[in-house]
Amino acid sequence: MHDNLSVVLVSRIAIIAVIAYVFSQTKAFRLMFKEQSTYKEKAVLILFFSSISIAGTYIGIPTENAIANVRDTGSIVAGLLGGPVVGAATGLIAGLHRISLGGFSAEACGLATIAGGIIAGFIHARMKPKAPDWIVGVIVGVGVVLGSMGLILLICNPYPAAVALVASVALPMSLANAVGISVFMIIIHNAREHQTRIGALQTHKALKIANAALPYFRQGLNPVSAGQVAVTIRNMTSAAAVAITNREQVLAHVGLGEEHHRPGNLLMTTATKSCMDTGQITVAQNAGEIGCCEPTCPLKSAVVVPLFCRDEVVGTLKLYYGREEAMTALDIEFAQGLGQIFCTQLELANLERMTELAAKAELKALRAQINPHFLFNALNTIVSLCRTNPEEARRLIIELSEFFRRSLKTSRDFVTIKEELELVDSYLALEKARFGARLTIVKTVGDETLNVLIPAFTLQPLVENAVKHGLLAKEEGGTVHIAVARTGGDVAITITDDGQGISRATLSQVLVSGFGKGAGVGLSNVNERLKNIYGPKHALEIESVEGRGTVVHLSIPTAAKGVVA
Repeated sequence: MHDNLSVVLVSRIAIIAVIAYVFSQTKAFRLMFKEQSTYKEKAVLILFFSSISIAGTYIGIPTENAIANVRDTGSIVAGLLGGPVVGAATGLIAGLHRISLGGFSAEACGLATIAGGIIAGFIHARMKPKAPDWIVGVIVGVGVVLGSMGLILLICNPYPAAVALVASVALPMSLANAVGISVFMIIIHNAREHQTRIGALQTHKALKIANAALPYFRQGLNPVSAGQVAVTIRNMTSAAAVAITNREQVLAHVGLGEEHHRPGNLLMTTATKSCMDTGQITVAQNAGEIGCCEPTCPLKSAVVVPLFCRDEVVGTLKLYYGREEAMTALDIEFAQGLGQIFCTQLELANLERMTELAAKAELKALRAQINPHFLFNALNTIVSLCRTNPEEARRLIIELSEFFRRSLKTSRDFVTIKEELELVDSYLALEKARFGARLTIVKTVGDETLNVLIPAFTLQPLVENAVKHGLLAKEEGGTVHIAVARTGGDVAITITDDGQGISRATLSQVLVSGFGKGAGVGLSNVNERLKNIYGPKHALEIESVEGRGTVVHLSIPTAAKGVVA
């Protein structure tokens, strides 16, 4: 009897296996492995596993005025894979259903099913983040069946009938439920591993595309960058066509349908407009859902992904296919993941542009920061010379006008070292007229360096700092030495003064953004611009001994911005 019943029950496992395989191919399958599931998603899982459990009752074998069944397979798998809520709810539904069918063992079997779902859910929670394997399922399944046998012996009457039932079904049900649970969980595990491998391949492909597209998206979202990115995606995916739009028009369309989906056209499809309006991914499984205004359009299905920048939809990425319902769930997830990566790249491109604009604004602010006292002092010097030395006063007015013309009117970010030194000369001519013999200037400049490009307004703040805070703080004044020479692939620039020097406490802070006033702000600005343009190793280096003077070093890599003719 045991052997026949075991064979029949185990044969029912084929039905469970088919159901498990079909389930592994559905969207509901992936819900089991989400960190946080919504109430709706949990309800889907509860409905599915409850159906499995109830089916396990109906495909059972009537014996000894009871039913030998594989009902517990559904509730236990629900708890082990779906968690406490899914397991408990499934066990409750299947258990109450069994009780409603009646029979002298109904209450015992129903309570065992409820307990099985709860216990399996508790094990799921205890084993997180690791998922329970089939061995755990077998142990729980056998335990629940044996527990139900114990309840039958404990509460079912007449007792001799209960003993006969347990003797008849205990072994076959333990075996059948153990096999059913293990088969179900192995199929689910293998399907999940397969999904994981495919997901990893899709992720690798998305990252490869993103890496190839990064140089283009750094230019922002425009027809040129969009066209290059669309070609990249088209060559690396199975999509029949790839399109990228902004909010108003098609920026690029590569592949099928490019005869009428042309760059520069206004948005042509209903799916794209819907995506733009809702900010949600739009999936079109047929031509009607795409909604192209061209009746003969060959595009039959599409996934449209919104592209965000600063939390606003700025465009869309579209992957088209030439067949209806050609996209799988993985294709849709791939497109969505690719869109998210592109959004990040657009954000970075925008941030880079903002940083560049901020740097330009900072440079303009620095140019506008010419110390009013310098202007007033220069004018006072010129006024005092107007009667005693008109020619010298005239020369200084020209120098002053040249200084302001060069410092305030140039719009270029880079100038030659020659042009930068001319600005320095204009500044020093005015200061020397004011302080006379107290200020000595020495320049050692290699002719081969004069045409090398340098960030505008780099040297003047450094020289001004040396004059104002180094030399003129000493009653006897001193000397500023400006040295410019090539060293390998760089141009080394050194500004040395023999002034009062900088204290250790001040030296550690002088290059911190926002430190000090006047020229101090210029030093930190120059330092930050050099680091942003050439990298941290090209930051200013300052050596100073209090009472003896200061040396400022900087290097300009000639290969970074080239040499002008």
